[in-house]
Amino acid sequence: MTIYDELVARGLIAQVTDEEEIKELINTGKATFYIGFDPTADSLHVGHFMALCLMKRLQMAGNKPIALIGGGTAMIGDPSGRTDMRQMMTKEMIQHNCDCFKKQMSRFIDFSEDKALMVNNADWLLGLNYVELLREVGAHFSVNRMLTAECYKQRMEKGLSFLEFNYMIMQSYDFMALYEKYGCNLQFGGDDQWSNMLGGTELIRRKLGKDAYAMTINLLLNSEGKKMGKTQKGAVWLDPEKTSPFEFYQYWRNVSDADVIKCLKMLTFLPLSEIEAMESWQGSELNRAKEILAYELTKLVHGEDEAGRAEEAAKALFSSGNAENMPTVELSDADFEEGTIGILNLLSRSGLVPSNSEARRAVQQGGVSIDGEKVTDIKASYGKEIFKENGIVLKRGKKNFRKIIV
Repeated sequence: MTIYDELVARGLIAQVTDEEEIKELINTGKATFYIGFDPTADSLHVGHFMALCLMKRLQMAGNKPIALIGGGTAMIGDPSGRTDMRQMMTKEMIQHNCDCFKKQMSRFIDFSEDKALMVNNADWLLGLNYVELLREVGAHFSVNRMLTAECYKQRMEKGLSFLEFNYMIMQSYDFMALYEKYGCNLQFGGDDQWSNMLGGTELIRRKLGKDAYAMTINLLLNSEGKKMGKTQKGAVWLDPEKTSPFEFYQYWRNVSDADVIKCLKMLTFLPLSEIEAMESWQGSELNRAKEILAYELTKLVHGEDEAGRAEEAAKALFSSGNAENMPTVELSDADFEEGTIGILNLLSRSGLVPSNSEARRAVQQGGVSIDGEKVTDIKASYGKEIFKENGIVLKRGKKNFRKIIV
């Protein structure tokens, strides 16, 4: 099976502009491709995970990845998938986030000996002369055609700023700059980026007269990745300081039955034959598939040692209701009022719920327990003595735990 055929079999490819040309590039290791990452936070999250895994697969097949950090486009903000304008960031914030990204990406991509590049589009975008850009680039874009793009159409009713309207032009310029500077011949992106990607291809063809390798490939990254990256508390981060290896493991261990095989195909590096054998698994066997998924992805992000510890902690948790490596929350004297803390405050303080109202519902619905004993009274309160030397295990639902210590 060729690398392109494997990408198809794993369900990664949604749409391409020239399949035969792209097959030739990827299968022979001649692709120099880029994927863009907007530095809107100081950590990558699982919404980026599919893109990183894809870059690793293609690099292993001899192709050259370019990780494009959007230090320049972040000054504008991508309107795709947004209902309002992004908060403006300072140059210092953007640079800090870019530095954090490179450290995390290095776990997936080998940047040694020119095997991959990490570049920042601020290097060419921030020095552009506006009038020259309008004359040299703006002349190649039709406003009528731009307004038909989904990324703009969904914002027209609520308002689209002129600042954001320029995002497509900036992203298109990126592809041209990467083509000229580094010989980049492919761009990859999520399905919500398709219009921007086509804009880059058209710009190269019209301005540079290049068409042989100025192809774009569209992979189903963002729609799947963003769905995977949503939890009750927000994103699942790749930074262990934001999402612990145990929490990361538990997130993947708790995927739905309908998604586990899809996640194994898209995100792990297990052989397809091994994954396909799991498609007939049911019941406890399907739970085993989830454990395999959680272990493989935790190992990929946090290393084999952390993956092993997370797996052991999870097994200990389900067998005995306690584990040394589960996420721990430490209370201080300030958390207690007259020597006690209420169950609602305890749930909220633990991070298992986002608010007291959500904590109230969890207790009323019978989904909260302490050391295996169900809590049914929303007015229940606890003194410091309950936490003993080793703390307690606070549980919400079937799969969400915290060790609470004082």
